[in-house]
Amino acid sequence: MPATDRQPVIECLSLTKVFKDFWGRDKVLAVDNLDLSVYPGEVFGLLGPNGSGKSTTIKILLGLLYPTRGRARVFGRPPTDTAVKSRIGFMPEESYLYRFLNARETLDFYGRLFNLDGSERGTRTEQLIDMIGLKKAARRQVGQYSKGMARRIGLAQALINDPDLLILDEPTTGLDPIGSRQIKDVIIELKKRGKTVVLSSHLLADVEDLCDRVAVLYGGRLRAMGTVHELLARREVTQINAERLEPAVIERVRGIIERDGGRRVISVDHPTDRLEDFFLRIVAQAQHERLETSGAESRTGVSAFLSAAGAAPSAGRELIEELSRPSAPAPEPSAQPTPIETPDSQPDRGLIESLATGRPAGDDSKPAAVATKEEEEGPKEVTPQPQADRSVLERLSKGGG
Repeated sequence: MPATDRQPVIECLSLTKVFKDFWGRDKVLAVDNLDLSVYPGEVFGLLGPNGSGKSTTIKILLGLLYPTRGRARVFGRPPTDTAVKSRIGFMPEESYLYRFLNARETLDFYGRLFNLDGSERGTRTEQLIDMIGLKKAARRQVGQYSKGMARRIGLAQALINDPDLLILDEPTTGLDPIGSRQIKDVIIELKKRGKTVVLSSHLLADVEDLCDRVAVLYGGRLRAMGTVHELLARREVTQINAERLEPAVIERVRGIIERDGGRRVISVDHPTDRLEDFFLRIVAQAQHERLETSGAESRTGVSAFLSAAGAAPSAGRELIEELSRPSAPAPEPSAQPTPIETPDSQPDRGLIESLATGRPAGDDSKPAAVATKEEEEGPKEVTPQPQADRSVLERLSKGGG
């Protein structure tokens, strides 16, 4: 049992939710006086048939529904608190994804919702895509994925913010045994890192493999709660496992039990492997032989940012990256600074002179052909040409009015 002196991550006290009809009359009692606590680092299972109140309880913990009576607390605060939501990862029973985005764009979108910077989003996106085995399908639109592949992306988006509390609603629905095993491995690794996981599932084998404690709901009420061993142990039967025995020895043991113990031997049989373990061994052998597949690939472990113990916070990582990044070389100073034009700059005197003399600006000499003709014929009387008013030009050149 978890230590009760610790602050629970999730706490429900007399939690009740009643759905009403159009006239305000009580219609469905979805959750009825539910009391439970989930502690840090615990994998907690919610079990029950359809309509038992599991999904309603999860929606209240996410702040999507308000309780009719009682209260729920997550990290000691109301579930509607924005700061609480940033610490939660949620994988719904149906993955609500934008079908025209591909895997990378989908994870980038959810990373933006958590205000992750571009570098961190890119790193986490690539690590998660590799972790869920969709690297070869990362550029395909999500709408083209099978249900199992969409569930993998649903798990990745739930982990993009590196949550302290992960809530999974039917996480292995639609997944093949490989995908189911991968999700189990992720949950186990998150537990090792101190994360808290709430798992709601109809697949009892998954809950049995993973959960520290289990709550069984029926009709909105808590019917049983405890560790898996406490709930499943059959005290009325004793089981003895031994290495392979000869038939004569088995008969002697049977006689001792029945004669001296006064008990009937129910069965003597050989243990069998679980079908999941057998299936995974076959797949592992195929991968060892490097057989190609166009579907999702099998991966082990979790992404680096999820499995790194004591990972630095995002702001600290940004500072470390900034300090470790090589400095860009400083630009060499130019020999002479380039003048900057401002509204107060003086007018171009060359342009003003060209207006006064009728010659292009910067041309102080006459054309060569004209000069030669004047030298041959000598000076002539020149007809005066109208000149521009130089007083106006002088005022312009001095910036005067």
